[in-house]
Amino acid sequence: MIKNKFIVIEGLEGAGKSNACICVKNSLKKYNIKNIILVRQPGGTPISEKIRKLVKNKFCNENLIKETELLLMYAARMQLVKKIIQPALKNGIWVISDRHDLSSLAYQGGGLGINEKLIKKLKHLLFGKFVPDLTIYLDVYPKIGLRRALNRKKLDQIEKRSFNFFEKTRKSYLKNLKLDKNSIKINANLKMSEVTQKIEEKISNWLKKQFL
Repeated sequence: MIKNKFIVIEGLEGAGKSNACICVKNSLKKYNIKNIILVRQPGGTPISEKIRKLVKNKFCNENLIKETELLLMYAARMQLVKKIIQPALKNGIWVISDRHDLSSLAYQGGGLGINEKLIKKLKHLLFGKFVPDLTIYLDVYPKIGLRRALNRKKLDQIEKRSFNFFEKTRKSYLKNLKLDKNSIKINANLKMSEVTQKIEEKISNWLKKQFL
């Protein structure tokens, strides 16, 4: 049996993260791995969900400054990790998360321009050596991802940011992904059926390596 793992799905808006989470879960089940939970960031606990609303909603007379946004993201993440993710992993449960701290490096670091070294220090201070066992990054061009997001629902405050913001966010993702040996990049500009097939193939190959 493979020891339970912490798997993270990353990507821009419209990359197909929700579909990818379900695809990974179904792929694990094919290997008789059934004890699985899905979580999202920010969110996943009552407190973290309230923080999610703070970050994504518009306020009449005040906007979040970028440093506040970063700290709120990590507050929500800490609550989820300590209350849900780590206890689940200790109990032998597989965890699939829609986003983790690579999102903060990309969005608040690359997109908003906060020094990424400071974000990494914050990450280390809060989580130490706790990192995902596997990160699947769905690489989508901003113009494609944002068009998908717009067709899906009303855009939130983060999704309404400039095209340049998402270009910088994607650039940061690609840069930091190269530093993570436990990561997989998938072309998410393709049709959903093709992306799903790619995810299934990558997960299958990754799982086979865990048996070795």
